[in-house]
Amino acid sequence: MAAVSNRRSVMTLFSAPDNADSHRVRIVLAEKDILADVININPDNPPEDLSDLNPYNTAPTLVDRELVLYEARVIMEYLDERFPHPPLMPVDPVSRAHSRLALYRIEKDWYTLLDDIENGDKEKCDAARSILKEGVLSAGSVFEHKPYFLSDTFSLIDATIAPILWRLPKYGINVPETAKPILAYMDRVFSRDAFQVALSDAEKAIRP
Repeated sequence: MAAVSNRRSVMTLFSAPDNADSHRVRIVLAEKDILADVININPDNPPEDLSDLNPYNTAPTLVDRELVLYEARVIMEYLDERFPHPPLMPVDPVSRAHSRLALYRIEKDWYTLLDDIENGDKEKCDAARSILKEGVLSAGSVFEHKPYFLSDTFSLIDATIAPILWRLPKYGINVPETAKPILAYMDRVFSRDAFQVALSDAEKAIRP
């Protein structure tokens, strides 16, 4: 991340190297070409200074001068508003509300499954994996008519979907060749320079 060229700002991001929420914040930083000092932490043993900044002691946590933000979507929307180019959310209130609703649904329907997939017992893991696979495959029609999520341009919604799709092999979920719109969308998003820049070493290992 330190290799990005735009020196508009120097922020500090506490990031877990294999965490979907941290990943989507790193994608936004890269898409907007924002210089950030990314501190990789172990979520099971976070540094002491993080607890002084964030009462929940979690990643991602963003420090921008005197401002401290946590919770991925709060950070992402702040970055989009502070650095408006390129915009990753619609300008008009109605479209912005629709985007926020889509983000909420992805978080509610997909992100809430990750803890059970990664840390649950076998029964919980299998059930959550099945629900996530069904949800991903059922969304195939959404990607048929536009290059990105119901849009011609990359948005915060894509930055939120991409970390989940990137991790599907890790979760034991296979996207069949018949799901061509999903596969094409994945190729399109994963090939973006910003997406590649945002990957941690741990995330690169998921898809060597």
